[in-house]
Amino acid sequence: MKAIYVIIFALFLGSCHSIEEPTTGLTLDLPLAPASYSIGGNNNVPELGRVLFYDKQLSLNNSVACASCHKQVFGFADNVAFSRGFENVLTVRNSMPIQNLQNDFFTFFDGTRFVSSSILFWDGRESNLNSMVLRPILNHIEMGTFDVQSLAQKLSTVPYYKPLFKKAYGDEAITPTGISVALSAFVASINSNNTKFDRFKRNQEQLSALETNGRRLFFDIYDCNSCHQVETPNGYAVAGGGFADIGLTTQDNGRGGFTKRTSDEGKFKIPSLRNVALTSPYMHDGRFETLDDVLDHYSGGIQNSPNLDFRLRNANGPKQLNISSQDKKAIVAFLNTLTDYSMITDQKFSSPFKIK
Repeated sequence: MKAIYVIIFALFLGSCHSIEEPTTGLTLDLPLAPASYSIGGNNNVPELGRVLFYDKQLSLNNSVACASCHKQVFGFADNVAFSRGFENVLTVRNSMPIQNLQNDFFTFFDGTRFVSSSILFWDGRESNLNSMVLRPILNHIEMGTFDVQSLAQKLSTVPYYKPLFKKAYGDEAITPTGISVALSAFVASINSNNTKFDRFKRNQEQLSALETNGRRLFFDIYDCNSCHQVETPNGYAVAGGGFADIGLTTQDNGRGGFTKRTSDEGKFKIPSLRNVALTSPYMHDGRFETLDDVLDHYSGGIQNSPNLDFRLRNANGPKQLNISSQDKKAIVAFLNTLTDYSMITDQKFSSPFKIK
């Protein structure tokens, strides 16, 4: 199915036109950004962020962009277990999808208190989007840039950035703050709200019999929603929430590696299921290739561990949900209704760099 999405995406981008030439062999295509694509009425800040997001010059050796590991056609995730950094070295975790992050706020128990926070990265080590967007750039494996000030100096020598910063901020000075704000503005603008399930909830479309059965199984039989929050008491969400140890055998301490608490070891962020059909492979280490593989894990593969989530254990140890093949088919059909085809073909989220 992913091959079909790639073809659709390529055909969509074929209609773009170019307006200036920033680098050899490439053309920068920046038509007027729509009014809805704005921060405080300024639609030029996320448009600058769009250029930064797709520009490989943000990496130390000009080989990797943010978009190298977060591909639009795959729901801004990557289609491999581990992405390759600026020196072709593999990252240590699977690239998470980027979507609806400005609304990705949760209240969760961190072991000592309830916390309301935006949860970013598999281990939740960031809660600020402005800081989050810089982490991969400064990572010694991912993009390798030494510091944001040196990046600002580097971009000052790239001809197309001063006009873009002037347009975004009224000043052509390229600053670390300007870089992070623009990148976070673009990332925050990546919204998904037009899935089949969205339209169903708005009474604009009906689910098939198989999808309806999958929805029933998801909510009422296997209680998947207690973790993934496709619907909440306050309304429709399709979000993730909190952290959980779901019984995976792993050497990665997850949340515990950040908090240094043994009670957090083996726990990872519960991801949103929005566009989940596009974001394989799954889990923090990309161990599962398909949604069927994921359901097989919950059906009979949950391993015991000290921090195994209470929702996945019973008096005898780990729960084994024993999901039948018919139920798996229905659940996958329902999960496919969470795919937003308009988001993965929206030009304002696509690369502005086109081959001449």
